[in-house]
Amino acid sequence: MMRFPVVLGLGLLLASPAALALRCGNRVLADDARDFQVRERCGDPFWSETWMGVDVVGRDSPLERQREVQWSVWYYNFGPRALMLRLVFRDGDLQRGETLGYGVREIGDSCRANMNFTGLGSGELVARCGEPAARRSAHDSTVFRPGPGIENWREQRREEWTYDFGDSRRLRVLHLLNGTVMSVELVPR
Repeated sequence: MMRFPVVLGLGLLLASPAALALRCGNRVLADDARDFQVRERCGDPFWSETWMGVDVVGRDSPLERQREVQWSVWYYNFGPRALMLRLVFRDGDLQRGETLGYGVREIGDSCRANMNFTGLGSGELVARCGEPAARRSAHDSTVFRPGPGIENWREQRREEWTYDFGDSRRLRVLHLLNGTVMSVELVPR
């Protein structure tokens, strides 16, 4: 008879926000943490990316307000027995965090030429394979119009990362869109 309340209590505890909080080791990150607070609790990320956007309010009205917005993504590696962490900041405020796959013992030591790269974030890729041998990038702007008089301008970041896995005939070129691997191309040397 006692089983149901215990199971219900454990279920509620696991579903509570505190149980789902992001952690750096044994230190909890608050939902509204600032970037300097995260750096204090977690240390420096092993990989980060930053890009800009513009939010427009009052488009086509007598008074239009344009505000630059800075986005940053930080990646943390806590070793092979813990999950990696990706944190997204807007103007220095933590917007969301995600746990990723297991970390690595050493940055760049877990790469295989035949692994599935598609869907990996840039930080996950660097954690597993290290920095690319070559890197090219191009930027476009995308405009979202979520409502009347509102626009959100965002950079669309397209990159090509080239890796040399020692194949005497081919290199791998990974195509990233906004920090995520979309496709892999084998190119002759």
